[in-house]
Amino acid sequence: MGQVQVHVADTDRVAAPRRRAGRTVALIAVAAVLGVIGGTAVGYGVQAQREPTPLPALNQPGLAYPAKPLPKGQEPAPLSAAEDHQAKAEGDLRKLLVPRPAGAREAEFGPRDGSYALSSYAEGFKDEGWMLEFLDENRVRRIAVRSWDSGENRSTTVHLVQFRASDTLGAVEHAEGQRDYMPEKKFAGNDGDPIKGSGNGRYYLYPVEKKAGYLDLYHARALFQRGDVMVDITIYDTKKISKSDIRSLAEKQLERL
Repeated sequence: MGQVQVHVADTDRVAAPRRRAGRTVALIAVAAVLGVIGGTAVGYGVQAQREPTPLPALNQPGLAYPAKPLPKGQEPAPLSAAEDHQAKAEGDLRKLLVPRPAGAREAEFGPRDGSYALSSYAEGFKDEGWMLEFLDENRVRRIAVRSWDSGENRSTTVHLVQFRASDTLGAVEHAEGQRDYMPEKKFAGNDGDPIKGSGNGRYYLYPVEKKAGYLDLYHARALFQRGDVMVDITIYDTKKISKSDIRSLAEKQLERL
């Protein structure tokens, strides 16, 4: 959902880009990355000149799992659907999206509910080409989205980005990559707050954007990963967004995963 701008003298809403104005996944701090790469190369050079260190002998007095299959009737019971998070994500991903709140209406400018094309998702980022390449290389399986409008000018969008089950690391890296730049001043400018029960998720409130001739713009975002699914939630409003607004929505989405 793009920036919703309302002119003070003319209350008609003006649509900017249809997706998140604050979402950027360009290579943040390129110089720092290059420094890391350079330091790594030097480290490999030093290591290559050293004598190899012999490895200790393997010691396996016993295996952690039974050497033979358990007798019939003694096998552990399979996980229930409630316990097996992977089983939940194997069905229709759209059904795992948090439902639209009562009284909310279909988004006027945001993406339509349902499955989302990889290219459409990448369009919401400053470096669209880089994001598209990242998602492709990390084997994104599918993307589902739900968006709605509520109140006078509030717009909310929820994305579920699912990676291949064998590449759970892709979901982890995508979530981490987005969280890494959030503390920078031109984004949220803070470390956010943890999403209870997520393990690695955080939610953020951005500083209010003020521009002459326009109403103030508030922005909140939540990011977390659950199994092979990365979740990205954004809220925009011309009125203040409370921490409980973004936190409760993130927690509800987490419960559904």
